[in-house]
Amino acid sequence: MEAKCLVLMLVIPALSLLAESQEGLRTGFYSSSCPRAESIVRSTVESHFNKDPTVAAGVLRLHFHDCFVQGCDGSVLITGASAERNAVPNLGLRGFEVIDDAKAQLEALCPGVVSCADIVALAARDAVDLSDGPSWAVPTGRRDGRISSSKEAANLPSPLDSIAVQKQKFTAKGLDTHDLVTLVGAHTIGQTDCQFFRYRLYNFTATGNADPTINPAFSAQLQALCPKNGDGSKRVELDKDSQTKFDVSFFKNVRAGNGVLESDQRLLGDADTQRIVQNYAATLRGLLGVRFDFEFRKAMIKMSSIEVKTGAQGEIRKICSNFN
Repeated sequence: MEAKCLVLMLVIPALSLLAESQEGLRTGFYSSSCPRAESIVRSTVESHFNKDPTVAAGVLRLHFHDCFVQGCDGSVLITGASAERNAVPNLGLRGFEVIDDAKAQLEALCPGVVSCADIVALAARDAVDLSDGPSWAVPTGRRDGRISSSKEAANLPSPLDSIAVQKQKFTAKGLDTHDLVTLVGAHTIGQTDCQFFRYRLYNFTATGNADPTINPAFSAQLQALCPKNGDGSKRVELDKDSQTKFDVSFFKNVRAGNGVLESDQRLLGDADTQRIVQNYAATLRGLLGVRFDFEFRKAMIKMSSIEVKTGAQGEIRKICSNFN
């Protein structure tokens, strides 16, 4: 524990410098205009988390999906038949009520000041922290976008993506391979539906057999949870060992062939991504989990600045699910 604290003392100052300014954003953006903004978001996330700890993964995923389409601008929050939120890859998103709750409180206190995009970014940080993961200073100042189209969501990362395709999609957003593996590590607190991986258990590549990269014992566990003709919407943990705890267990599972999604397990089949997985999963190289915590903070700050709207761009929505 002392070694872990020492490493944290060395790396946190570097993180603070990184968070100071990202694409026109800055920490403490609301310090004068709405001083309680971050504390209100925190207390709101905590209130929902205390009722259902799995909401943390939902809120974190909301931020990912928001940033990968139109940038981090709250476009995923908009309702409507043709809105981004109704795209097939987004149909399983949850946590919208957390954002709406925080926004309602902030509008009552500081009307027209705090953007929905910033609320999502702050809530994602708080969700990780409440799950025993790292915390970080979130650069704020995002404005809300005025476009939300389901067609734009077609390029979101998919569980079926090869490593090459995953790299391509992340590179298109200014994220490198290290960011890719690090951000996928958020699956340590995630869930998925049986329908998104059941093909790996019964008829992988139309062979009638299970995916050979799955640990046989784990395959049997998944088959028990997701019968061949069972309910495809049944939820299964992406980290079989610590679903609600943000840690490196996910990487240890991938290393052991216990990745639930094909895209997760494929991280072990590529030389570049395998090296990063091994570094996070190893006790000594992983610095008792400190390496992942530190790198996740950096990757989140980087991702949360993708194509942000600042200054006079966009708007500050009154209600997160509707344009003004």
